[in-house]
Amino acid sequence: MVETRDEARGAAAAAPILSVPLARLRRERTSVKWGRYDDDVIPMWIAEMDSAPCPPVVEAVRAAVGRGDTGYAMTPPYLEAFASFASAEWHWQVDAASAVAVADVLSGVTHLLRLLTDPGGPVVTSVPAYNAFFDVIEASGRRVVEAPLTAEHRLDLVRIGTIFGELTAAGERTAYLLSNPHNPTGTVHTAEELAALAELADVHGVRVVADEVHAPLVMPTSTFVPYLTAPGTERGLAVTSASKSWNLAGLKAAVVVPGADAVGDLRRLHPFLTYGASHVAAIAQTAAYTDGRDWVHRLVDELDANRRLLATLVADRLPGVRLVLPEATFLAWLDLEDLDLGPDPALELLRRSRVALSPGPIFGSGNRTCARLNFGTSPEILREAVDRIASSLG
Repeated sequence: MVETRDEARGAAAAAPILSVPLARLRRERTSVKWGRYDDDVIPMWIAEMDSAPCPPVVEAVRAAVGRGDTGYAMTPPYLEAFASFASAEWHWQVDAASAVAVADVLSGVTHLLRLLTDPGGPVVTSVPAYNAFFDVIEASGRRVVEAPLTAEHRLDLVRIGTIFGELTAAGERTAYLLSNPHNPTGTVHTAEELAALAELADVHGVRVVADEVHAPLVMPTSTFVPYLTAPGTERGLAVTSASKSWNLAGLKAAVVVPGADAVGDLRRLHPFLTYGASHVAAIAQTAAYTDGRDWVHRLVDELDANRRLLATLVADRLPGVRLVLPEATFLAWLDLEDLDLGPDPALELLRRSRVALSPGPIFGSGNRTCARLNFGTSPEILREAVDRIASSLG
């Protein structure tokens, strides 16, 4: 008997999202995650999940391509879909008319940094920080100023305030690039922390740009707070996308949302820059925000189980590794110092175990003995990766 589309959709909804076997991933996926290393390597480095696709997104993309709807992006429906999603998920009332679409989160960040700071000017970010932050700051012609997180992976507000004061006292237009939730540590910043950051920014005249791409992937034990909902954030801007949460990095589109006092800044973007979003990506992400809420909620539950499994595996099999349980994302920050693996622990683990992690130094200063692990995969692959690492350590 031939399975109907509704039956297929029901079966997909019932199956675990993070259950794609390793052999199938190697056979069917051709992204950089699967093309960079040899077939005997388990890739747990780049922030791309091994998830099955979200059925409404698949249907929306298939229908758009099938009807030839592949022209230039018409973005208002996309912006309105995000606004509805933000309201339903976080009680964040986004004015879709003031938001703009851009090609992706990093493009949006780059454009904003060029607007808000001067060539050669400082952009502060808290390290360890998403490695691409360093690239986009430099690509913008600006310079990175690091503000280390605390030992507990929280924002060090005292140090941030000191840095803001020093930079602005020298007359430099300064921006702070916030990762909310934080990549690579998985920290979920509290409303109090964000309000305190906003107050520091206001006192010193610093502009805050928040990358909130992992926002839908906050674990059930924590609560995501959009930066622009905290008091005093009217001059801030947020950039987000469905790309991480629905595993759509290859479908390029993102949303820039201005605070009430930053609408004019966003309007200074040349219209050409806002035409960079892909029409197919906008259709896909609209489907994700509109019809993929249940799917992403199920995904979060599976990621929650995976992070707990990882914590158990690390405690049982890798006693020399320190892990702070992430509160969000599908990324875990590992301290490998006690393993004594030499100057590049991630490279040494790749050589020994054939498991690819992201090396700590790319996330900023002081992270030589650390690595980032992507646990957005099946429990079976996660177990095999930890088993390989444990066996390679003897």
